[in-house]
Amino acid sequence: MPPLVEPAAELTREEVARYSRHLIIPDVGVEGQRRLKNARVLVIGAGGLGSPALMYLAAAGVGTLGIVDFDVVDESNLQRQIIHGHSDIGRSKAQSAADTIRELNPLVKVNLHEFRLEPDNAVELFGQYDLILDGTDNFATRYLVNDAAVLAGKPYVWGSIFRFEGQASVFWEDAPNGLGINYRDLYPEPPPPGMVPSCAEGGVLGILCASIASIMGTEAIKLICGIGEPLLGRLMIYDALDMTYRTIKIRKDPSTPKITELIDYEDFCGVVSDEAAHAAADSTITPLELRELLDSGKPLALIDVREPVEWQINRIEGAELIPKSQFESGEALAKLPTDRTPVFYCKTGVRSAEVLAIAKKAGFSDAMHLQGGIVAWAQQLEPDMVMY
Repeated sequence: MPPLVEPAAELTREEVARYSRHLIIPDVGVEGQRRLKNARVLVIGAGGLGSPALMYLAAAGVGTLGIVDFDVVDESNLQRQIIHGHSDIGRSKAQSAADTIRELNPLVKVNLHEFRLEPDNAVELFGQYDLILDGTDNFATRYLVNDAAVLAGKPYVWGSIFRFEGQASVFWEDAPNGLGINYRDLYPEPPPPGMVPSCAEGGVLGILCASIASIMGTEAIKLICGIGEPLLGRLMIYDALDMTYRTIKIRKDPSTPKITELIDYEDFCGVVSDEAAHAAADSTITPLELRELLDSGKPLALIDVREPVEWQINRIEGAELIPKSQFESGEALAKLPTDRTPVFYCKTGVRSAEVLAIAKKAGFSDAMHLQGGIVAWAQQLEPDMVMY
C-alpha cells in the first residue's frame, strides 16, 4: 500500500531526539517520521478506544490530531478511558483529552470538535483530515462514519469492544489496486434493535480497550507511512479470555448499494423495534408519574428486566427482578401477577420497551414501562443513587 501522507519538512533537533527509536527502524526511518509529522488524523470519540489511541498517536508524532466528542467525563469512564483523570470528572472529554495530549507531546497540534457528528457536518469535517479513526460505540454513528468516509474519499480504522472481546479492521472504499471495501460489506444491515447490548449495558473489561486501540493506532501508522499489510479486507477478532487473535477475510459484496448520500442513521438503525415503539406509544410513564402512582397505593408490580449483576449495583425499592431473557423465552409471563399493573424498567428504557411489547402481546394490555429507565429515576428522584 503506498504511503497515505507526503513527508513534511526536515525534522527539528528536538523531534530527532524525541522520535529516535522510530528513526532507527528501517521501515520507518526519518522519512516515515516526516510523514507522521505531516499527518492529520481525526479520532471519533475520546472514550474507551479513543483514549489510548489518541495517546499513542500523539506519542508517535502524528502532527495534527482532531477529536470529536461532545460528552463530559463521568466517574464510570475512568475504568477504561485512561486519557482522563479523577480531577477531570465533569469536564469536557475533548478538552480533558487535549490537555493530556499537550502534556504528553507539545509538538502535536490538537483540534477540538465539540459537537455531535451529524450527516450535515461529517463529510466536510472528514475532508480536513487524511485518516479517520472510529472509536464510537453505537451502530448509528458507525454507519454515519462509514458513509461519510466513503463520500469524503478517506480511509478509516474501525474498532469495537464488548466484555472480553474486540474487533478491528480498516475500511477504504477508494483504496488502490481494487482493494476498496467499506463497513457495509461486512455489516450490510444493523442488528435488530436490542439484539446487541452496548458496553453501558453489557460491560467491558477496561484493559481490553487498550488492546484494541493499540491495534487501531498501529494500523493508522502503517497507512500513513505505507508500511506492512493493513487490515484492509480483513477482520481481526480478539478474545481476551482465551488470549487468541484470528482474522477473517472480507470481500467486496457486489450487492452492497453504492453510497451516494447520507441518511437518517437513527431511523436506519432503530433504537427499539417497531413493535416496542408501538407498545410504548401510550404506555410510557415518567419517573415522577411512577413515584406518584407508588405513593398513591395503586397496585403495581414493578419489574426490573436488567441482568442480576446490574440488580446488585442498584434498584428501585419494591421492584422484583425478572431479566429480559426470561420474557423472550416465555418463562417470565407466568410470573407476572394478574391483579396488579406491571411496570417494567431497565437501565435506559430500551430493554423495558421490548419487554413491554412481549407482555402486551401476551394479553397484559395495561402494562407500562419507565421512560429513561433507572438512570432517569436516579437523576430526577434519587440523585445519590450509585450509577454504573
